[in-house]
Amino acid sequence: MFYFLYPLKDVSIFFNLFRYITFRAAAASVTSFLFCLWLGPSLIEWLKKIRIVNHTEREHAQKIHHLYAGKKNVPTMGGLLIVSSVVSSMLLWGNLTHRYVWLLLLTMIWFGGVGFIDDWIKLKSKSSHGISSKAKILGQVGMALFIGVYLFFDPAFDRWLYLPFLKNSFVYLGWLYIPFTVLVLTGSSNALNLTDGLDGLAIGCTLFTTASLGIIAYFVGRVDFATYLSLPLIPEGGEIAVFCGALVGSSAGFLWFNSYPSEVMMGDTGSLALGAALGTIALLIKKEFVLIIVGGIFVWEALSVMIQVASFKLTGKRVFLMSPFHHHLQLKGWPESKVTIRLWIISMILSVIGLATMKVR
Repeated sequence: MFYFLYPLKDVSIFFNLFRYITFRAAAASVTSFLFCLWLGPSLIEWLKKIRIVNHTEREHAQKIHHLYAGKKNVPTMGGLLIVSSVVSSMLLWGNLTHRYVWLLLLTMIWFGGVGFIDDWIKLKSKSSHGISSKAKILGQVGMALFIGVYLFFDPAFDRWLYLPFLKNSFVYLGWLYIPFTVLVLTGSSNALNLTDGLDGLAIGCTLFTTASLGIIAYFVGRVDFATYLSLPLIPEGGEIAVFCGALVGSSAGFLWFNSYPSEVMMGDTGSLALGAALGTIALLIKKEFVLIIVGGIFVWEALSVMIQVASFKLTGKRVFLMSPFHHHLQLKGWPESKVTIRLWIISMILSVIGLATMKVR
């Protein structure tokens, strides 16, 4: 909305600020953060009032039952706070004529909706069984297919896959870009979902990951930076950077309530929405492989589950004490807060490495 005040620059030089991506990205970040602080307490109380609390437990989590005894009455579905703060902030600071703004918002709302249905069924049935796995995957794949087809037929969008650390190294995917999109979005959303197991872990890593992607989006959206760094120029990168700003602010705002000991959990509503948003950002700025680096914690958490399952099925033995990996560290005797903060540190380092890929090639 405020973007449309730019034409008033002739009335006052103040309105010229709304022209700058950096100003709107910063404003979107602050707005979504303050929105979380304002709405958070009311939402938490409402969720408690209608008994949307985490009184379910995964059947295979008996080993760590004692670690979560105090969390059974913590409200979940806090992802509603994340999604609503991002949407509200973008409606204020985003360029609403920009197709990628709406694509990012639609993706976040859709995946958040899939997670919401799953959370609602779990909580109302007081079990760990939400919607069926097939229905959940269908909901994710359906939206991912839509995005893949939309981008494939977008004449302004290229279907090249750019490789990090290598200069002038890229692969043309052609129609394979559609299934590739499905792989990225389902992979990123489910990887973040698996990471969301400790207070503040997933949202803290999301903050670092989004911040680095936002900086890259700003670089690829400017002719001077893109030329200097030999990056593919993506004119829409600036508006994607504004979205990243809103997502950083909402992550910080949610972390305010989700830090140890948590007052609210994001649930699948938040984790699926955040993972899909990160995957879509990476696709739009042509940094899918960089997402693997900056989102390395999410990747490793997902891999730990796959390794554990494959090892047990093939050999009957487990590689980890428990998967995802953060539970392995807990069973090794690490306090929850230490696991979270150390994985945050790794996420921060990985984000710096991801940014380095812009120049190191």
